[in-house]
Amino acid sequence: MEQAFRAEYPRPQFVRAEWMTLNGTWDFAFDEEVYDKKINVPFTYESKLSGIEKREFHEKIWYRRAFELPESWKGKRIILHFGAVDYECQVIVNGNNVMNHVGGQSSFSADITEFLSDCENELKLCVKDFHHELDIVRGKQFWKEKSESIFYTTTTGIWQSVWLEPVSCKYIQKIHITPLLDEKSVRFSYEAKHSQNCMLETVVSFNGIEAGSFSTKMNNRKGEFTVRIEEEVLGCWNTVEDLVWSPENPRLFDVAFTLKEDETIWDSAQSYFGMRKVAVENGKFLLNNRPYYQKLLLDQGYWPEGLLTAPSDESFVKDIQIAKEMGFNGVRKHQKVEDPRFLYHADRMGFLVWGEMASGYCYSGRLVEDTVNEWMREIERDYNHPCIVAWTPLNESWGVLEVAHSKEQQNFCKAMYALIKSLDSTRVVIDNDGWEHVETDLLTIHDYEPEKEILAKRYSSIERILQEQPAGRSLYVGNSHYRNEPVFVTEFGGISFQKDSTEGWGYSAASSEEDFVRRYRNVVQPLLESECVQGFCYTQLTDVEQEINGLYTYDRKAKVDPEQIRKVNENIHEDEEVKRDSLSKIECEAVE
Repeated sequence: MEQAFRAEYPRPQFVRAEWMTLNGTWDFAFDEEVYDKKINVPFTYESKLSGIEKREFHEKIWYRRAFELPESWKGKRIILHFGAVDYECQVIVNGNNVMNHVGGQSSFSADITEFLSDCENELKLCVKDFHHELDIVRGKQFWKEKSESIFYTTTTGIWQSVWLEPVSCKYIQKIHITPLLDEKSVRFSYEAKHSQNCMLETVVSFNGIEAGSFSTKMNNRKGEFTVRIEEEVLGCWNTVEDLVWSPENPRLFDVAFTLKEDETIWDSAQSYFGMRKVAVENGKFLLNNRPYYQKLLLDQGYWPEGLLTAPSDESFVKDIQIAKEMGFNGVRKHQKVEDPRFLYHADRMGFLVWGEMASGYCYSGRLVEDTVNEWMREIERDYNHPCIVAWTPLNESWGVLEVAHSKEQQNFCKAMYALIKSLDSTRVVIDNDGWEHVETDLLTIHDYEPEKEILAKRYSSIERILQEQPAGRSLYVGNSHYRNEPVFVTEFGGISFQKDSTEGWGYSAASSEEDFVRRYRNVVQPLLESECVQGFCYTQLTDVEQEINGLYTYDRKAKVDPEQIRKVNENIHEDEEVKRDSLSKIECEAVE
């Protein structure tokens, strides 16, 4: 079987020098523990890159592999990390049950030191998935074996990287980094293991120039401190704004952490942050204290050969590049928690991300518990990424189908909003993206109307907007009402255009490249020219399986010249382009 490793460092927001990937060939079995197959981790058995590519349902699967630790790791604690495993899994090391985990979207880890031998070790996973149960956190994974409508191939088992990491008996467990733009400072919140009487040294730098530092005596296992960016570093720029992170200028500060006791270094790690601020004030969405128009793409995060798992690290880079080339400044990651490698590239390339959890479909106590637990782990893992500017816990009332009338489901929406705000006050939260809002920082609307004139009239005033009922749903439910939230159209367009042999559907259809660009302009231009709309999210970046409504095909080929899409996004009309070219020609002739 061809090896298709994902061998890049899995956690770029907190980097240690030593680690070992466990991606690659594992023994594999359906249903019973017989290990009669091989699978290429981290690709699920439904995908081509797994080496199996079977789309049939199995509610139990087994993984097994052997590993040996380097000699230099002896005497250290060994942490086993899983990026994501869908849906429930039991982790077994050398016959010992190490842990059980529930939830297919969140990362998890375990200290397996006590279960290891000095020679070869055996790691096994027993994974269970519940394909027909609609109250689990499932996202776009269909409950039938064949994809249809807006739902896609299911994902069962390991779908993000597996890796090992050695640490000392005293080590840093986690650090949250909060930029304080107005104070020209950054706050660090930390937790460490067995760190009493140790010193935590923190050095912030920019382009190799030290920008600030702080050392703290760790009398407790957790605490926080603030580092001010030194005036000498600020003096390297004309204004404080030159320091900030944005899609146009994705400046990143480096951070080095060292845990010491006298002259002994127990732990060290590297991280980074962006000096950026997200806020809503006086009905405006602000990035770094200034109004900022978001031009987003809906991004399902699917690939033909890997499904939810990107075939390579370069796949993330390419998706960001093609989006930026078309004039978009971010994505709404739809119904999945994306690999940290994508977020890392979005950080360094300058690309906004709306973080979104996969939804369940039917309401239950189990759905509430699993959703809450997954969200807490998601925010814990990705808090430090500057690219993330919004959290979206629910989508189109999935999982809360009766929210218009059910007090219980309305309270769940409120609870999710409050929970996320209690964990992260630095970003906006959209309670239920699309309609039927209960408590939200933004009024987000899904609207697949294809006619330019209708859209222009609909978004001409806030009064008209509030009269609308997209898909027959009210914009607010319960006792909620509009409170001057910024208006975003976060799903629209979805124009289908068949460029290859793939057949499928969209919300409207184009017959040629010229027709596609015309239709695209018809849905985008009314939003750009509306005085009420502060951003949009077009459906979607690429085709996905039976949906052929992407700007690119499923295998990432442009359907039309990306420059044409960029012109529409920048509201450049053809007559303006001709006029601009003519003026440029006249200026050149004058110089000559």
